[in-house]
Amino acid sequence: MLNVPPQAFPAPSSQQRAAAGGRAKVPLKPGRSLMDWIRLTKSGKDMTGLKGRLIEVTEDELAKHNKKEDCWICIRGFVYNVTPYMEYHPGGEDELMKAAGTDGTDLFDQVHRWVNYESMLKECLVGRMAVKPIAAPKEITSVCEEKKQLNGMLPEKKVLSGASKDLTPSYDWFQTDSLITIVIYTKQKDMNAELVILDHEDKRLRGEIIVDDYSYLLEVDLDHAVEEDMAVNIAEKVGKVEIILKKKDNVHWKILGQPLESHNTFMKRTDRGTEVVKPYTPVLPFLPLDFKEPSCHDSAHIYLMIKIYSCGLFTQALDHLQIGDCISVSNPEGSFKKSQVQTSEDLFLLAAGTGFTPMVKLLNFALTEVSCLRTVKLIFFNRTEDDILWRNQLEQLALKDQRFEIQFILSQPKKDWVGKQGMISSSLLSEFVKRSRKDSKVLICICGPTPFTEQGVQYLKDLGYSQEEVHPFTA
Repeated sequence: MLNVPPQAFPAPSSQQRAAAGGRAKVPLKPGRSLMDWIRLTKSGKDMTGLKGRLIEVTEDELAKHNKKEDCWICIRGFVYNVTPYMEYHPGGEDELMKAAGTDGTDLFDQVHRWVNYESMLKECLVGRMAVKPIAAPKEITSVCEEKKQLNGMLPEKKVLSGASKDLTPSYDWFQTDSLITIVIYTKQKDMNAELVILDHEDKRLRGEIIVDDYSYLLEVDLDHAVEEDMAVNIAEKVGKVEIILKKKDNVHWKILGQPLESHNTFMKRTDRGTEVVKPYTPVLPFLPLDFKEPSCHDSAHIYLMIKIYSCGLFTQALDHLQIGDCISVSNPEGSFKKSQVQTSEDLFLLAAGTGFTPMVKLLNFALTEVSCLRTVKLIFFNRTEDDILWRNQLEQLALKDQRFEIQFILSQPKKDWVGKQGMISSSLLSEFVKRSRKDSKVLICICGPTPFTEQGVQYLKDLGYSQEEVHPFTA
């Protein structure tokens, strides 16, 4: 940690001080409000310049980033790249520059102690400050290592023979007033949701990450209660997994919790034994051109749409099932009510990847049984053309029923792609999600990875759609 000499923050002559001892805000440019900043942080833009990678920052490295166009600041041991925040700071750029390249904790506390900077600067997090090594006799060092705590926990890491220590995942955790975020650094590229298995009961959390033939386990009795809903964010290219929990009570956690016996262990999957449970959405066997549900449909059959991931634990297991093999399947459950569609005139379906699955039966019901619908539009987000599920059937359906329109949007298209490209955004939704009439009744259904769904709901809210007009499908 850096030693910062005591000084006033802001300075006595600063614009941020008022004559009566308070603080005056610096006028901001148009489009630089707090809400504009929040929208920017949710846009998916790389705010750190590190492409989702968290690093350990030395004092020398921190000191290098001390310019307006490259400004890092340390607050309570965590380093943030505040460069993109410069124009959004109510106190002006000069105030931030006072702590550029240094530990600004004391300066921050003098002025902004009540500000929830962890949440506001979450997407700007570069990493932790490096701890200076302390020379000690060998026998003392070993005792210290044995008792070393990580964020208040005793994470004795167990690595089975055959697992390289360099490939062993590690974890850390952060908190805001309402959230707990556990970050796992798997050190494996192409990480995906299929490789993350979560279970939560009461205050016990179990999170298993599959890394090739190995299993990394987090298993703790949490310090406080959390809500049942959990979210997982994955930076696939760098292998970072974020598990996001909602606090039941607005309290500050001193530790994440008490580690259980298998916590923070890394071993062969065959030695661990794993039961995988995944939510599912039944679909129709196909989209027939007359779009009527097949007469063979009965309670004895269930149809699933499954995308096989080359390194996925669950889908690979399903892909290798033989006729006669068994799996356990629960009854399908959900909160969606058909009455929401029956009273609508415009139906918009926003789907990303396998988030298309709940839209299949919804399309069938809407186009065969809801006569009041004037518009049914599916905006289907995928990475590449090869990822588009049932493309041919959807295009034929659009030709068959004039009310139905399909729009494909790719984030990583090939050069010959002539359609729309990009990620979900407010401008894109404003282009495609429009009422057929000024006062028409609208229902917008959205499903996809958690970040896609959360961002989409926020964009729709910003565009003026009410909570009653938007239904997010969540796992």
